[in-house]
Amino acid sequence: MTIRPTALVLAAAALAVTGVLAAPRTPAAEAAAVQVAAAGVEDEGANCSVPGLPDAGSLPTNAKLPDPFKKLDGTRITSTGDWTCRREEIKKLAEKFVYGEKPARPQTVSGTVTSTNITVNVSNQGKSASFSASVSLPSGTGPFPAVVVLGGLGADTATIKAAGAAIINYDPYAVGKEGTPRTNKQGAFYTLYGSSSPTGLLMAWAWGVSRIIDVIEQSGGTVLNADATAVTGCSRFGKGAFVIGAFDQRIALTMPIESGSAGVPIFRGIPGEGAQSLSSAYGEQPWLGDAFGSFTASPSRLPVDTHEMVAMVAPRGLFIMDNPHIVNLGPKSGSVAALGGAEVYKALGAGPNITYWSDIQDGNHCAIRPEWKTPLTQTIQKYLTKTGNAAGSFHISSAASGRLSDWIDWTTPTLGTGPTSPPPTTPPPTTSPPGDAGCTAAVSLNSWTGGFVATVRVTAGSSAINGWRVNLTLPAGATISNAWNSNHSGNSGAVQFTNVNFNGQLTAGAYTEFGFQATGNSSAIAPACTTA
Repeated sequence: MTIRPTALVLAAAALAVTGVLAAPRTPAAEAAAVQVAAAGVEDEGANCSVPGLPDAGSLPTNAKLPDPFKKLDGTRITSTGDWTCRREEIKKLAEKFVYGEKPARPQTVSGTVTSTNITVNVSNQGKSASFSASVSLPSGTGPFPAVVVLGGLGADTATIKAAGAAIINYDPYAVGKEGTPRTNKQGAFYTLYGSSSPTGLLMAWAWGVSRIIDVIEQSGGTVLNADATAVTGCSRFGKGAFVIGAFDQRIALTMPIESGSAGVPIFRGIPGEGAQSLSSAYGEQPWLGDAFGSFTASPSRLPVDTHEMVAMVAPRGLFIMDNPHIVNLGPKSGSVAALGGAEVYKALGAGPNITYWSDIQDGNHCAIRPEWKTPLTQTIQKYLTKTGNAAGSFHISSAASGRLSDWIDWTTPTLGTGPTSPPPTTPPPTTSPPGDAGCTAAVSLNSWTGGFVATVRVTAGSSAINGWRVNLTLPAGATISNAWNSNHSGNSGAVQFTNVNFNGQLTAGAYTEFGFQATGNSSAIAPACTTA
């Protein structure tokens, strides 16, 4: 008879962990957490000013997990608006010491999207590469949200399609091939950036999915929705799914499964748990960046750890699935990473957007599990089809339950809303004077030949506001294909955007953002904001 371990079931909105101070949550924060959308750009903090990163030789030893709220200058963030640039610092540290650099979008990206296939063509500095992915649509009428499945091994595709999402079958080996030495890496990524690039396969795979999203954005949204993409994978592909979701903020839902060493589990916990050693994972395949070789025997010298990569996904949807029956996967360290990252989710008011589930009976690696079917359906409904709002939860098996309090010497702050000082998250935006001095609007653009994504920031003035309207005129020939976090009056010419129910109320100086994707020219967009 199989004896099921007692589960530790924790509501993600109010994780009670010894030694951690939970941030209080307001009704407005709860509503925002339920309806949070993916960002309209790959990296919202691309233009943040990041101080000089430390050198590997000067890193101190720290057995505790680094404080995700502590900036490189030694101060802690005090506002939710500060997270954009703090996240960028974590991103740069992870690239330098763990995964290798993820290059920005290549000079040209083009391709096609059909009901059965996606093609991707990229070129950069005179070098070109191509790859493709097959598509399987659910029943019904599109356009559809989509889940990128790595290597044909991830969350249950039958459940995904039954919930209304398409499947994009992504072959990561076409972008970064396994079985190659670090000095001769192969695949589309390394064709562009060199076979001796220090960037590891996981980040190369992440770059490939970002280029697929670029092509979906360019396609006009007739088959797939560009703003409703998820990613999943199991085992080595779970490692990839985790990195993919952390490093592209356009991904609405990230679902790594049994990812093991080099995946979700904290690096610092792996040596004591008996999981696959870091040196083994580093040597098995060039998954991690070349620089990580200096830390396989001393992970306590790393200035980052995977709880901060969990935090990089916040406030977007994250569903981590783990297996407590295989010690080699490091499930205890995986639970610690999830609990640590969940503290950032809570501080941002997005506690219900993270789920961790290791309370399962079947110990087979990468099996389809009945325990995960309902939460899988619920997360797809919440983040992709936008037909549900189920709160995330923690179901940690007692067979592999880590204690966050053993790993941290920091507390979770209560963050204010909006930025303490305006972060340089975008190039200097076009800002219009408010019609009634109650709010301002600024737009930043991510453009390509034939289309663009616009992110519009609405900022309250010196007094709180209870609603807002943004008027703008699109360039001739530009047409909106989809929009998020707002209602809008039309798709071309003069368009008015208004708040939805969860982002209309702003305290003095606070801001919210909405966005839209359009075909055509992106020049000369000047938004004007008035209060409702």
